[in-house]
Amino acid sequence: MVELKTPEEIERMGVTGAFVADVLADLRVRARVGVNLLELEAHVRERISERGAQSCYWDYAPSFGRGPFRNTVCLSVNDAVLHGLPFDYALCDGDVLSIDLAVGIDGWVADAATTVIVGTADAEDVRLVRATERALAAAIAVALPGNRIGDISAAVGEVARADGYPVNTEFGGHGLGRTMHEDPHVPNVGRKGRGMILRPGLTLAIEPWFCRTTDRIYTDQDGWTIRSADGSRTAHSEHTIAVTADGPRVLTVPAR
Repeated sequence: MVELKTPEEIERMGVTGAFVADVLADLRVRARVGVNLLELEAHVRERISERGAQSCYWDYAPSFGRGPFRNTVCLSVNDAVLHGLPFDYALCDGDVLSIDLAVGIDGWVADAATTVIVGTADAEDVRLVRATERALAAAIAVALPGNRIGDISAAVGEVARADGYPVNTEFGGHGLGRTMHEDPHVPNVGRKGRGMILRPGLTLAIEPWFCRTTDRIYTDQDGWTIRSADGSRTAHSEHTIAVTADGPRVLTVPAR
C-alpha cells in the first residue's frame, strides 16, 4: 500500500535526509587511499550514535540477504555495486567505492547513495559514475504530479542506453517513509506513461546503478554483496525525493 505523506511529514523526512547527505559528504572526503572500509563503518556508527538516529541496515534481514545485516553502511568496491558488506580492506588508488546509507530519525527515514573514485581516476570509471548521476537527475526531473512511475524508470533507462550501459531490473528504487522499503517499486527501466500516477506526498528513493558491461549480477559468498557477473566496474547514485505540487523536492541534501 502506498502511503502519501503530509507536508509536515515530508519536512521531518528532510531533517533525516540532511543528516544522510552530511554523512555521505563526510565519507566522500574520508575515502582515501589506505583507509580501511571498517574505519568508514566505525565512523558512520559514531555519527549515528551522536545524532541519536537509527540505522536502517542494522539487523535488516530481507529474503535476498544472509541473516541480519550487522553494519550501518553499505560499502561496495569496484565490481560490487549494492549491499556491500564492510570488511577488512584498505582502499587502493583507483578504486571505485559506492556508499549507500539509510537512517531513521524520530521515526522518519531517508536513503541515499554516492560513488567516489579513490585517488587516481580512470576516465571510463568517471564516465560510468557520471552516467548514474545524470540518470538520477533525469529521473528526478520527471517526478511530477500527474506523471507516472514509468516516466521515472524510462528516464533512467534512456540515459543508460545513450551511454551504452546495460540495466539490471532485479533491484531498483522504492517508496520509503516510516520504513526503508515501502511501495511502490521503481525499476531502472520502464515505459513512459505506464504505472502508478505520481501524486503530491509520494516519497521515493530513486537509485540508478549500472555495471559497465553486463546486466547480470551475483551475490558474493558473504551473503550480501551484489557484484557484476563479469567483474566489470559499477556505480550507484541515489536520492530520496518527495513529489510535491511545486515539483520534485530532493530531501537528501545538506541543511541550508
